[in-house]
Parts: sequence; structure tokens; C-alpha cells
Amino acid sequence: MKKLTLLLISLLTLSGLCAGKIQPMHPFAPHAVETIGELAMINYVKQKSAGDDTILIIDTRTPDWPTITGVIPTAISIPYTRFKNKEKALEVMEDLLGVQIDELSDFSYAKTLVMYCNGILCGQTPTAVTALLKYGYPAAKIKYFRGGMQNWKALGLTTVNL
Repeated sequence: MKKLTLLLISLLTLSGLCAGKIQPMHPFAPHAVETIGELAMINYVKQKSAGDDTILIIDTRTPDWPTITGVIPTAISIPYTRFKNKEKALEVMEDLLGVQIDELSDFSYAKTLVMYCNGILCGQTPTAVTALLKYGYPAAKIKYFRGGMQNWKALGLTTVNL
């Protein structure tokens, strides 16, 4: 049933009945945020699984999506909406992303963020990344998995429940 639901969502999206905008490969110019593919994502999952605490894999989808489709292994859910409000975003950055927030933010220990959402038609991760860049997060420490859950599941890769 879950596969049928995902197939239906994919067909509706591709047919244009479900609104979405194809995200560009490098939507954050002039910032040098790296857009990554599936093999790079698999390598980040392996690194995180091996105990690398300098990496944080973030599912930026709204809270219902991870429950419906699961998440990429080792990912945590931080909905993109948490980055829209500066106070909430700074709280997340300090509590989870390794940023020291004072009068000036210190990014010395900021984690490398590997962020994804539903896929190329989804704007949730680009919205979160744009906000993080606005708050000073280093572009070199942000990776954008543009294919998202749609590509991950289409390839039959493992997902886990939160």
C-alpha cells in the first residue's frame, strides 16, 4: 500500500496535477553550496553510521512526511519551517548544528549539513538552506541532496522510521 501511495504521488507530480517547481542544480548562487547525488549521499550515511559527529543529515520535510515515508538512515527531522523564524533558527543552530551563538555567531565547530526533502520538485530544503545562509552558516558546510526521498526510494534504498 505504501508503494502504491508513493507511486500515485509521483505520477500526480509528474503529470502536473500536484504543483511543484523543478529546483535548479545550484539554487544558492552566489553561495557555493554543493549539490550532491545519491552516491555522495550514501557515503555521508556511511560516515555518519561509522560515528562521524561532524556530519548531520537533515530531513527538512514537514513532520508528516517522515512518518509516511520514513527517512534516510541516520537522518534527523528538522522541518524547514524551523528555519523561517530567526530566533527559532538560531536556537536550532546552537542546540543541534554546533554553532555558538553570542553577539557574533561562531561557526568554528559548525557541522557539515547534508539536507534533503521530497525531491527535485520540492522547495523545502532550498528554503531552509537559503535561511541558514542568511543567518551566516558557511556555504561550504552545507550539502544539498536535490534528488531527495523521491530518488532515494525510486532506487530502492533503505529508509527507517523515526
